[in-house]
Amino acid sequence: MTRPLRAVGAALALVLAGAGVAEAAPEQRPRPLVWTDCPADPSGAPVDPRLRCTTLRVPLDYRAPHGRTIEIAVSKLATAKPGVRRGILVHNGGGPGVASLHLPSAQEAGYPQEVLDRYDLVSFDPRGVGRSTPVSCGRTAAEVPYELVFPFPAPDGSIAPNVRFARDLARDCLARNGEFIRQLTTANTARDLDRIRAALGEQKISYRAASYGTYLGAVYAELFPGRTDRFVLDANVSPNVTWQDRLATWDHASELRFEDFAAWAAERDATLHFGATPAAVRANYLALAAKLDRTPVTHPVAGPVNGNLWRTLYRLDSYHSALFQEIADWWRFLADDGAGPVPYWWLAKGDTGIPEDNDVAALVAVLCADTPAPRDLGRYQRNVTESGRRNPILNGMGANVWPCAFWPAPVEPAVRVTDRGAANILLLQTTRDPATPLVGALGMRATLGKRARMVTVDGGNHGAYDRWTPSCAVTAADRFLSTGVLPERDLFCSPDPAPAPDPAPAAALSGSAGPRGEQARAR
Repeated sequence: MTRPLRAVGAALALVLAGAGVAEAAPEQRPRPLVWTDCPADPSGAPVDPRLRCTTLRVPLDYRAPHGRTIEIAVSKLATAKPGVRRGILVHNGGGPGVASLHLPSAQEAGYPQEVLDRYDLVSFDPRGVGRSTPVSCGRTAAEVPYELVFPFPAPDGSIAPNVRFARDLARDCLARNGEFIRQLTTANTARDLDRIRAALGEQKISYRAASYGTYLGAVYAELFPGRTDRFVLDANVSPNVTWQDRLATWDHASELRFEDFAAWAAERDATLHFGATPAAVRANYLALAAKLDRTPVTHPVAGPVNGNLWRTLYRLDSYHSALFQEIADWWRFLADDGAGPVPYWWLAKGDTGIPEDNDVAALVAVLCADTPAPRDLGRYQRNVTESGRRNPILNGMGANVWPCAFWPAPVEPAVRVTDRGAANILLLQTTRDPATPLVGALGMRATLGKRARMVTVDGGNHGAYDRWTPSCAVTAADRFLSTGVLPERDLFCSPDPAPAPDPAPAAALSGSAGPRGEQARAR
């Protein structure tokens, strides 16, 4: 099948980065930037004609600043008003491995005017991604299927297929890229971001990002605390743990999130027929997955949909409640052996100028370059078996093996995030986020200490800064970005009352600034 990863479009650390690359280094005079029209958005979303793009050359290895360089693609949407302009507001799309060049075009409509008046919106494709010098493992899209990239075990619980896939992908990635792929670290991306700041002539940056982007923001704030202005980190991860520990939290997080979908489906049992109670919906979901494990259903475009692809599709659409209907559409299609609607939004064509496996290669690169992973394959099997027993929605996928088990040691220690620095970070979080669960946000909050305030929303969407589900988190973030005023204390709230129905819901869901786009930008 063609994989859904390009269209759908959760990073971590141990000890302090090496000397000589942090904020104390003297500023270098950047070359003038040459701005041009931006390329088409690979997602197919329209590009604001005001969006301008450029490229910036940065060191591949900041420990060898005069050695090999790579390109970073940068974008800017000038929205600030003279007289009230504060600076730039930088964005990141998450992942890791998610192209972010077109984010200003997508995000502009989500900001209130008082934010737009103060900032020019800026973003960039991180090193190795998209229009920046791209990484590739030399594979076609069909050779990196989503349900193996994200390692769902075999129906019998065996991880042998995952071990083979992870070992072979690590071999291909390393053989094709040499030292390049090992330099795709979060710390180096943070250093790239500071080069972007300098090239734009800014003394400081403000920043808003979600998911993996929260880790990138925390690392930047640690390396360059005096160059941070107002930071909003949404859907947070715990910064000072390994990637393997982070990924393992997905299994229980998906169990919590499934309660939201099950309640939604049970309320609509008269039309959906998935179960009259949440418990019945859960049992029927698991029964359908087991049936597909035995007998896949053929999709006219995707090909055979087995149990693991069904688990994948559920997980992706669980990122936002507005996408629950799509889970229902898939469920009916699969339960009826292919009759009824044929959902396939995620099969959008990618940008042919970018390697087909770029998002997978970049994802693997950052996971494996940031922190080491265990190499005991028996330990992975035991963990998957136990997690699958306790968390059957994902069948233990989060605990499984990745290519990092077959990767060389990181080229440098990961940055250890601390509470040193100004109090200028606002954390946003939902309680049942399936990709970056609350436990990670609590880790970020404890680590940042006096530097941060946290606003938690009782909900399950992946991200709380969400104009489709407004809440005190949106209000607090807009106020902080426009005035610099943080909440006096940490806050907790429920979402605001549901607004009137959107007159154009299909367009809102398909656009890159809507729930679909938020899902596409954060794994």
